[in-house]
Amino acid sequence: MFKKVPHTYVIVFSLIVMAAVATWFVPGGQYVAPEDGSTTSMVDFREVESQPQTWQVFSALFEGFEKQAGIIVFILMIGGAFWILNDSKAIDMGIYSFLKFTRKMDKYKAIKLIGANNLIIVMVMLMFSIFGAVFGMSEETIAFVVIVVPLAISMGYDSIMGVSMVFVAAGLGFAGAVLNPFTIGIAQGLAGLPLFSGFEYRLFSWVVINLIGIGYILWYGARIKKDPKRSPVYEEDHHWRHEITEIDAETGHKTYTASWVAYFLTLGALILFSIYWPVSTLTIGGGDGITTFFIPGLTALFAITGYLALRKSSPAFVLVILGFTILFLIVGVMGFGWYIMEIATLFFAMGILAGIAMNKSADEITHLFLEGAKDIMSAALIVGLAGGIIVILENGNIVHTILHAMAGGMQEMGNVASVGIMYVIQTVINIVIPSGSAKAALTIPIMAPFSDLIGLSRQATVMAFQFGDGFTNLITPTSGVLIGVLGVARIPYVKWARWIAPLIAILIITGFLLLIPTVTMNLNGF
Repeated sequence: MFKKVPHTYVIVFSLIVMAAVATWFVPGGQYVAPEDGSTTSMVDFREVESQPQTWQVFSALFEGFEKQAGIIVFILMIGGAFWILNDSKAIDMGIYSFLKFTRKMDKYKAIKLIGANNLIIVMVMLMFSIFGAVFGMSEETIAFVVIVVPLAISMGYDSIMGVSMVFVAAGLGFAGAVLNPFTIGIAQGLAGLPLFSGFEYRLFSWVVINLIGIGYILWYGARIKKDPKRSPVYEEDHHWRHEITEIDAETGHKTYTASWVAYFLTLGALILFSIYWPVSTLTIGGGDGITTFFIPGLTALFAITGYLALRKSSPAFVLVILGFTILFLIVGVMGFGWYIMEIATLFFAMGILAGIAMNKSADEITHLFLEGAKDIMSAALIVGLAGGIIVILENGNIVHTILHAMAGGMQEMGNVASVGIMYVIQTVINIVIPSGSAKAALTIPIMAPFSDLIGLSRQATVMAFQFGDGFTNLITPTSGVLIGVLGVARIPYVKWARWIAPLIAILIITGFLLLIPTVTMNLNGF
């Protein structure tokens, strides 16, 4: 179906070379913030000496590793932890139990009419979309891809569907964010707007974006379900089809004494956490949040479910460990501001506990962890290489020049055209700077005062940033998260780009249509 395409490493290195060539022809430039720190006055663009890049294309991997070190270590730790978990066959057991449950659901006429698989896909995607919209889930999706891709394969789909159920769903939520503090919160703060104002129209936009995105994924899934060989990654998915094996009958019903040791170790640690953090507040966006006894409640729930699982088998208990790892990830991110270091630590502990529960020795757990890190090393390496693209552009002093060139010429255009151009600028810039918070810090101090000069709502400007920041995250090769996700799922970047491109085009057009009412209608907060 596809012609032979270059290796992902070749593609990314070629982009590094192209970025280096650009530094020889694009003049250097730098935006300087107002001395008074005001958000109501325009920042100044100053020409600076460009720094043409030559031999730096070879050091870009090293500097990219430094820049993306957090995500790289995160991927390695996740890979090692899940290799230990996979060795227990607990996920396989969970998948087969889940598929057995879905077949029972199809007995009900209403569910059969909709399709149990369709219902599951929609529910999973909505959950991750909410995570993306509320607390900006991004890097965390890498950990879930390892779980959901095998599930999608077992349901008769492909790895693209697995990635879509997690990463694309979170991306849809991220683009249509309603309370994301890393994009909306920072951008509105820099624009001098009330925090999370314009909520109602953002919520409407989130619904529209998800209807289109989830509908597209369901349409694709139906085609692959009917004929799996139509999948562009059918050959690559051989790895996942081979990995998902029947669980040994004896192991599936056996409980090791070591599992009880892991149970009491975990329960003891959770009791200590409950004493030190009896009350915690889960913040949704930048609001007041919900304050209650989350950790003591989860501790009590673990005590009960862990005990019941151990009465069944050690793999069942490992599934409980996995489930509570995810629950504590949510509490940690929303209640304690966890980021990739804390999340990687959490999954690392999960892997060790899973190894202990399956009666593995310390040497065996270490060997499994190293095997997992080795297996996922290529994904970690490509993240570092992709980071080199941004390093070259920044070291060449041309990022601000590109932005300044695109921002020119809007004064004489109407509001619809102006907000459209801002949207295009943010979309293009996102290919170079995929970090939402970094791009907000760079572009909003320029765009917000500029919007005042041309009579454009600052809220519309922030929304143009929001859409421009979100959609291309799903395709830009400079995104460490995307490259990490594809590496973990074993999907070649070119095949992913070809598949996702039509959806990206639809979403970008949808984003522009959703921006029109922000300058033509009297919306609350605009």
